[in-house]
Amino acid sequence: MPHILIVEDEAAIADTLIFALQGEGFTTTWLSLGAAALEHQRQTPADLIILDIGLPDISGFETCKQLRRFTEVPVLFLSARDAEIDRVVGLEIGADDYVVKPFSPREVAARVKAILKRIAPRPSVDTGSTLFRIDPERVQISYRGQPLSLTRHEFRLLQCLLEQPERVFSREQLLDALGVAADAGYERSIDSHIKSVRAKLRLVRADAEPIQTHRGLGYSYSPGHS
Repeated sequence: MPHILIVEDEAAIADTLIFALQGEGFTTTWLSLGAAALEHQRQTPADLIILDIGLPDISGFETCKQLRRFTEVPVLFLSARDAEIDRVVGLEIGADDYVVKPFSPREVAARVKAILKRIAPRPSVDTGSTLFRIDPERVQISYRGQPLSLTRHEFRLLQCLLEQPERVFSREQLLDALGVAADAGYERSIDSHIKSVRAKLRLVRADAEPIQTHRGLGYSYSPGHS
């Protein structure tokens, strides 16, 4: 069964999460410090991390940034703050979901299950393009024969666009492809991920614009601009 790492400095909250997650069949480890979580993930990687933002040593945001230097493990943030900017920052640095305290432990367990289901490898679909190659098992996309250095969010975003050429995806639909609830307030962060993907594509071919912007609608993959 998937193993969940809980990084939370309040024992009562951690206990309720452990009870709810183990009741769903997950195994768990509880740590109270960000630095300890980083070391644990290097040594014995978890399948998903529930990460409190207000940790006593380093913040959850900083912990997530450091995690992203060596792993794409899914991260679900816990926070006492409900500001939209915190939600957006959380997703932009690589989180998969954001839950505000107080919360229902059963809801958190349900979100964990949903994240793990959404990030499960999908079978590769023929995009009809000779320029892109998708390897879902390795979480890798190659463009013009060159592997792209993509984060997990960027991989899923580009995969979603490539699998349905010319289709215009709204930000909400692209969030769903990332495994993030469309009502989480993250819609604008899709723009940041698109900007990053475009920059990596231009490193391969500077004059190509395979990802097209449709004002007020969303984004699409256009083979004719690759």
